[in-house]
Amino acid sequence: MFKKVIQLFLGFLLIALGVILMRYASLGLNPWGTFHDGLSKILDIQFGTASQLTGLLIILLSLVLKIYPGIGTILNMYFCGFFINLIDNLEIIPMPSHIVSKVLYLVLSIWILSYGIYLYISVGYGAGPRDGLMVGLIKLTGGKTSLIRTMIETTALILGFLMGGKVGIGTIISAFAIGHTIQYIFKIHNFNPKEVKHLSIIDSFSIIFK
Repeated sequence: MFKKVIQLFLGFLLIALGVILMRYASLGLNPWGTFHDGLSKILDIQFGTASQLTGLLIILLSLVLKIYPGIGTILNMYFCGFFINLIDNLEIIPMPSHIVSKVLYLVLSIWILSYGIYLYISVGYGAGPRDGLMVGLIKLTGGKTSLIRTMIETTALILGFLMGGKVGIGTIISAFAIGHTIQYIFKIHNFNPKEVKHLSIIDSFSIIFK
């Protein structure tokens, strides 16, 4: 279980790092980043805090769709936003100044973000709010990961843009690339999200305090 918890938090950290790299690339935020940016402007809150609030709202929406959260879902909601704010405030990642380095940041952000998603989903402690919605919709509809992910990302992008979130060429690229990248990573690890049985919060606590 200790190894699974480490993998869970490593996934959160990689997701936060991927988001930061995309922000620093200044080629446009990823769809959820655009949504968080727009929300942070409207509510005058930090970027990471907007991510946490969005996660809470998605959990509530998922409950309506009978997609129940696990302990990993709750931890994701808080710690992804926490790590985003932490990395940003520490200023440990240099800002790219050349177009080549900006493109490199963009490509790295997509792969790092996607791999972070795989790491914590495969633990089985409950997918994060956004990815829990993705996995739930995959199971409900039987659709492909790339299609469901792209639909979710596109919806977040449109809403974020309407709220004033940053949009650029990087936003469009990531909107379509993230779904395919996640599906490719799932494939090379022989991981099928349709077969994952995520532990509920009650199941997780019964294991911890057994």
